[in-house]
Amino acid sequence: MNIKEAICKRRSVRGFTDKKIPVEIINELVEYANLAPSAGNLQARDFIIVDDSDVKKQLAAAALNQVFISEAPVNIVVCANLERIKPYGRRGRELYAIQDSAAAVEHILLLAASYNLGTCWVGAFNEEEVADILKLPSYVKPVAIIPIGYPKGDAEKTSRINPRSLMHYNQW
Repeated sequence: MNIKEAICKRRSVRGFTDKKIPVEIINELVEYANLAPSAGNLQARDFIIVDDSDVKKQLAAAALNQVFISEAPVNIVVCANLERIKPYGRRGRELYAIQDSAAAVEHILLLAASYNLGTCWVGAFNEEEVADILKLPSYVKPVAIIPIGYPKGDAEKTSRINPRSLMHYNQW
């Protein structure tokens, strides 16, 4: 599958089968996620792999009771590592580490699509609760929860705004 096909195939999936995901695929998702661009190549992101059912239930509760998080075989919680981004000061902590994490999230979503895996980029959660559940150090900030699994049924294609109406050349 080429990159254009993966982009077109990717959907937000909220229903998963019980089929296990081979650990080699999870490892590859993280490996390729870390190839995403990062400020100063500091790679200020960490990946927490969650496959324990109790922890997944806790994450779902912390994510405004989005139950599908607990139903996915695996969740990858992508975190900004604020210690690693220190050379960039405040802007690094407040922006670059988040951008680095977001780029890694997109790599995970696209590579997962190439394996016919469903994913959903979840950003709606209580950050402090997730950090407590995962016992994260204070300098590691959860940015996204990505439930991953084989989709139960087909995810609907969502509508998109015409890109031409979003483009502004040189000025607004």
